Amino acid sequence: MKISEYIDSVNKTRKVLSIFLTAGFPNKEKFVDTALSVLDAGADMLEIGIPFSDPLADGHVIQESSFDALTQGVKMKDVFSYTEAIVKKTDKPIVLMGYANPIMKYGKNNFAIDAVNCGAKGLIVPDVPINEYEDFFNESYNDLEIVLLTTPTSDEKRIKSIDKKSRGFIYCVSITGTTGVKTKFDESVYKNIERTYNTISDNKMLIGFGISKPEDVTRFNDYCDGVIIGSAVINSLRYDDEKYSTTLKLISSISDVC
Repeated sequence: MKISEYIDSVNKTRKVLSIFLTAGFPNKEKFVDTALSVLDAGADMLEIGIPFSDPLADGHVIQESSFDALTQGVKMKDVFSYTEAIVKKTDKPIVLMGYANPIMKYGKNNFAIDAVNCGAKGLIVPDVPINEYEDFFNESYNDLEIVLLTTPTSDEKRIKSIDKKSRGFIYCVSITGTTGVKTKFDESVYKNIERTYNTISDNKMLIGFGISKPEDVTRFNDYCDGVIIGSAVINSLRYDDEKYSTTLKLISSISDVC
């Protein structure tokens, strides 16, 4: 099932909840179990981040989790291994998120082949601009759904162009800046999200960046098909107990209002 079809099926009763996890964090050996627990707690999808030393779109919480994973020795092969183990136990889609540099170092064609073979459904590469889309995502990527991002600075023409190229869904960045927990959203954020949602016609739209609690989801429910939670979950995992009780309760509480 394509990601868009899956989102459509979930949307018959609720909004989609996608959770971002940094591959191998917080514990390299327990990551697969952690990911499956997150899905069991109410996540509809997983976005698995490939650890990188310079994740430019991410705030300090995800940056630090990436550093921790690299310190534990998490490699690209581990990301594929984790994904393969997870998809054997769930039908919920896995989207990989990574930056161009490590993908190119691994080999673009090799990456695409291994990503498909491990069972990943989609890919997000935030630092590949739309005007370089065809150069980067060659025919090797035909079996991966490439998810593109809109930002608060994207004008209507650019949003429409992104809508035509993106596959799976569109990742709507809610705020200007990097990922992280946001305590307050001003009126311009709501207007931009509504504008983007009304402009998109070919894709589902999930909102990310800054969303961290049930109240945030409730505020945006009318202008999206789902939400992506990253930093709030990563930060909770870092300080949680061995069973990640607080984190799983957080995910469950957000899922309940989706």
